[in-house]
Formats: sequence, C-alpha cells, structure tokens
Amino acid sequence: MDVRDAIRRALVWSSGWFNYATSLWLLYQLVIIFTLFLAARFAGRRVELLLEDRARQIKGHPGLLRLVIALLRRTDWILFTLFLLAALNLMRVFVWPSHLYLLHVVLSLSLAWLLASVLSRIVRNRLVARLLGWLIWLYAALVILGVSDETATLLDSLAIPMGAIHLSALLLLKAVLLLVATVWLAVVIGNYVDERVRISEELTPSIRVLVGKVAKIGLVLVAGAVALSAVGVDLTALTVFSGAIGVGLAFGLQKVVSNFVSGIIILLDKSIKPGDTISLEGTFGWIRELRARFVSVVTRDGREYLIPNEDFITQRVINWSFSDNLVRLDVNFGVSYDADPHKVSELAIEAAISVGRVEADRRPVCWLTGFGDSSLNFVLRFWIHDPQQGLTNVRGKVLLALWDTFKKNGIGIPYPHREVIVREAGPTGLKGSWAAR
Repeated sequence: MDVRDAIRRALVWSSGWFNYATSLWLLYQLVIIFTLFLAARFAGRRVELLLEDRARQIKGHPGLLRLVIALLRRTDWILFTLFLLAALNLMRVFVWPSHLYLLHVVLSLSLAWLLASVLSRIVRNRLVARLLGWLIWLYAALVILGVSDETATLLDSLAIPMGAIHLSALLLLKAVLLLVATVWLAVVIGNYVDERVRISEELTPSIRVLVGKVAKIGLVLVAGAVALSAVGVDLTALTVFSGAIGVGLAFGLQKVVSNFVSGIIILLDKSIKPGDTISLEGTFGWIRELRARFVSVVTRDGREYLIPNEDFITQRVINWSFSDNLVRLDVNFGVSYDADPHKVSELAIEAAISVGRVEADRRPVCWLTGFGDSSLNFVLRFWIHDPQQGLTNVRGKVLLALWDTFKKNGIGIPYPHREVIVREAGPTGLKGSWAAR
C-alpha cells in the first residue's frame, strides 16, 4: 500500500507540474521575467556610470570602497530583484498566488545569486566566501523546494538539553550566522569610527587611540550580545562561562591581561603617544602605533620593534618629545693652546647655526670646560626640533661644520703626542737618561 500511495502521489505531482508547464500563466511569467531583466540591464548600466565617479571619491576606507564597488558591479541584479519584488506585490492584488510560483522561484534565486556574488567580492578569505556562497544557495534551494520548515524542524530536533538552554543544531547554526554577520558589521563600523577619530585635530593622539580601541571593542561586544539575544539565548545563563573565562584570564593569561591593562594606563596618562621619540633598553626610535598588547617602535635603520606595553610601565623610558619636540644635544671638542678661546666659541656657534636642523631661535652656546693635557676643551650645546630624524647624523654634520670653520680660520685641532729628550751622561757614570712627556 505504501508503494502504491507513493506512486499515486508522484503521478499527481507530475501531472500538476505538467498542467502548470503547459498553462498560459507560465508563459506570462516568462515574458514578465524577460522584460524586467532587459529593463534592469538597460537601467543598471546608466545607474552604475552615474554612481561610479562618486564611489571613487571614497578615500581612506578600503573596506567600504570594496563593498560599494561590489554593489555597483551588480547594479543590474539589484534592480532586477527590486523589479521582481514590485511586480509580485502588484500582481498579488489581481492574481492567485499559485499563478506566481515561477516569479517566487526566480526572485529567490536572484537574491541568492546577488548575496553570493557580493560576498565573494568583499570577503578576502576565499574559503569563507565559498562557504557563505554554498550556505546561501542551500537555503535558497530549501525555500524553492518548500522544505525549509521541515528542515528547520529536523535541525531543531537535534538538541542537547542544558538546563534552561535548548541547545539544538538549528540554534547553533542561527547563532553562528548572526554572530559572524553582526561582528563583521561591528568591525567595519569600528574601523570607520577609528579612522574618523584619527584624523580629528581636536583630540590628542592618545585620546584618539583610546577612543578608537574602546569603540572597536565595545561594538564587538554589543554585536555578540545582540546576536545571542536574537536567537533566544539568555545571557544570564552565560555567567558560568564568564566565571570560567575570568579564572582562565587570572591564571593562564596574566601577561596578556597585564599588557592590555598597561596599554589602557598608557593611553590614559598620556606618557607616550604616536610620533614620540623614545629610548628603552638601547632601543631608540619613534612610536608608530599603540596596540592593545604592544607598542610599535620604528628605529632609524628601518627595524620595527614590538615592545610589550608592560615594559613602558615597569621600566625606565626616555621620552625625547614628552612635553615638546625640542631636544638639546652636546658636542665636545678641543683646540690647540695657540687659539683664542673667545674666537673659538664664536666660530663654533656660527658653525652650529649653519646646520639646517639646528634651531636658530634658540641660539647655541659654547663653553670652555677645561685645560686638557694637549688641548683647550669645549662643549657646544644646540637644540633640534626633530629628534625622530636621528641624533648621530646631526652631531656628525655639526662636527663637519666645526672642522671646515676651524680649518678656514687657521685653528688647529691637536692630537696626543710625546716628546723624547736625550741627555749626556753625568758624573755618576750613567751613559744617558731618557725623559718623556
């Protein structure tokens, strides 16, 4: 009997499809679909040309630009979907829903194709893009075949009771999809907010970084809470998991938490900020970026050091540009005793001023510091406003300027030497004696 019933249902189903395929309503729907598709292709090209120039004006937002361009490349499909939706809503007033089955199928397929094609453009990971595409097509197939409700019931029956939570396969699938979508949207919005804050001139660099990080983290947390609440998960039931995570953070992630908290402290007390020139344990460079776990420091030789935030709290840090960018440098030199020390000081100051990076507003000074064994010792002090450009190079330029100036004015720079004196033998019978100095 079961075989006969199955055969009978199959015959009824096939006869129904045959009657539908030979009816005039199928022809009407095909004509409507073909007409709307041509109209969408014709209008899509012109709309894409009008909006493409405005889309190209988006600067500094590569993610947003990629999304806009992906949508523009599918303008004809977007218009086709909108035309189909409008035609369905209009014809439902005058036509039985059973006569519009093909339009429903084409609308579902066009929506699936549109989502899959756009996601393949904006998602960089090819594996994730393909996975999302297959999921969209699978859902479209279930809707078209009319078994989406039965599939949902089957997935919901595959459940594990966990107290007040009914953990089913359907719930997990919905939670994962919503969580991925909301977190991705939160990351995109957070990056946009971070970029807008970074270009704000009203905020200090440290506050810009702090606001950007708080916005990113806060949006991700809100997105996760919204996704879980949307699928019916009671957030109060996750207190056990949050307690376990807290214990894990306390024992297993001490350094991570320490660096994260240290980063927040650094941003709040404004001890360092992007662009500052710092020295830490022999590392001299300028701060390129502040992260949640580390600080990126770029040295003059192009190396980028990722220094943990905790080191900037527990160790001694030299910030060359903490209050301002002005830095004083010292250059020690010596001249022969034949030179006039007053003239040497004047010439040294003029030589320092001739170097481009030396501040002219703060006049350099030159002081006599001592009478050496073979030279008059001086110290030349001058100021620069760009320590991130290097210290050794500006010292070298000042020394070269001193050399040229002293050579031009006949001032010698001595070097250590010894004099040997030979004496005749005295009455003691010594053949000779040596004295050196």
